[in-house]
Amino acid sequence: MHDPTLAAEALAELPADIAHSPLFNPDLAPVPQKRRVWTTYNYAALWVSMAHCIPTYTLAGGLIAAGMNWWQALLTIGLGNLIVLVPILLNAHPGTKYGIPFPVLARASFGTAGANIPALIRALVACGWFGINTYIGGEAIKTFLGTFWPGYLHLGGEFAIAGLGLPSAITFMIFWAMNIFIIYKGMNAVRVFENWAAPIVLVLAAGLLWWVVGRAGGTGPLLAQPSKFKTISEFWPVFVPSLTAMVGFWATLSLNIPDFTRYGKGQKEQMLGQALGLPTTMIAFSAMALVITSASAAVLTGAELKDLWQPEFLLGQMTSATPPKGMAAPLIADSLVRAVVAVVAVFGIVVATLSVNIAANVVSPANDFANLAPKKISFETGGLITGILGILCMPWKLMQDPATYLGGWLGGVSALLGPVAGVLIADYFLIRKTNLDVPDLYRTTGRYGRYNRAAIVALALGIAPNLPGFFKGIHLIHGEPDGWDALYIYAWFTGTAIAALVYWLLQRNRKLA
Repeated sequence: MHDPTLAAEALAELPADIAHSPLFNPDLAPVPQKRRVWTTYNYAALWVSMAHCIPTYTLAGGLIAAGMNWWQALLTIGLGNLIVLVPILLNAHPGTKYGIPFPVLARASFGTAGANIPALIRALVACGWFGINTYIGGEAIKTFLGTFWPGYLHLGGEFAIAGLGLPSAITFMIFWAMNIFIIYKGMNAVRVFENWAAPIVLVLAAGLLWWVVGRAGGTGPLLAQPSKFKTISEFWPVFVPSLTAMVGFWATLSLNIPDFTRYGKGQKEQMLGQALGLPTTMIAFSAMALVITSASAAVLTGAELKDLWQPEFLLGQMTSATPPKGMAAPLIADSLVRAVVAVVAVFGIVVATLSVNIAANVVSPANDFANLAPKKISFETGGLITGILGILCMPWKLMQDPATYLGGWLGGVSALLGPVAGVLIADYFLIRKTNLDVPDLYRTTGRYGRYNRAAIVALALGIAPNLPGFFKGIHLIHGEPDGWDALYIYAWFTGTAIAALVYWLLQRNRKLA
């Protein structure tokens, strides 16, 4: 819901003509200074709640499946998150200094109309991820209902909606509605939700760790598993693409982080909070997942390792009245205790998925879609558009081929977003020396123009070298491995560097205030 007081406060700090500009609405306006209340804890909690999610849980498993041992996997995850923290903190700076969101910041480099190019790319990636996380959350709710009402899992028989069974369709829409409800309550509701979601998810994960290690009598066999790589030359071809994937995991947030830092009390609060929240949580939660999976391998000896990396599988085994394969009795004998564990476990998965979905996949596209037509599309309407597109992408079908969609399509697009970060950083720090004319960001005839060809050219040249590898990743083209494939594993690094360099060379001789 719009806050008339907030809108009046925002306009009070801007020239009178801005209120009538087609580029302005209260949701995209600079946050008034007295409304910038997010503290170090708020930013740390934001990252803790976003990092404690099922995709993070499975990261170490993918790296160990590729041949790494436990410490190599954690090293790769930690290094990747330290690297992506750099563009996150750099792009966070203008958000805190000027109180502006990502699409408005992009107007300074791409032009007031050209900013829709990176904003739409970012928004469409977020819609895909929104749909996938909504499907995951819906399936967790379905599992919960099935524990207490087994007949629910067979509701509707063979009836399906666009290939989705009725039980899944119902819980998908329930979880979808939860996301939209919080967005319609506004950004303060997002802050409050992330604050309490962070410690809850951490406590529940720690509880699962304590239980399974106690049941196994130790940490299990995976921690003793050696690396299959004997030399650096064997390790490097796996390490580099894995590192790029770790960077790409949060590459989208490195663009739209101003959507959150615009509410920060100051640079120290947002920088310290993010530095404390992101890399530490990613390493710690991945380590917890590693130990839980290793101990589970000692307990569930009849299960396949690929299943043990899925927390919903482990929790399903714990709460099932049927003994796991190779065991004579259920993991939890008492039916009441199983029911309590089922409630708590599903609550944890739902909270974790909801927190990352709202922060990472709704806030940004809501602002990005609002930027298309600020006088017609509000933040809430942008969030609703995101939700609708998340349904239309039919994530249940996309998840049927996760290797192509998650690793090839969304993973590739995330890596290709690096050039956008390169342009934003070069413009703000190298060209403008952190100085922006905020009122002109909302004027159609201001100094930033409608389109900046230099930014568009730099973006295109940053993306171009990685397109052949990207198209192979999503199976649009086929062929033997070549030099383009070798370049593509560095996609985020090369794309960011090329775009930043080209933009700086094209812009450095222009007169920019």
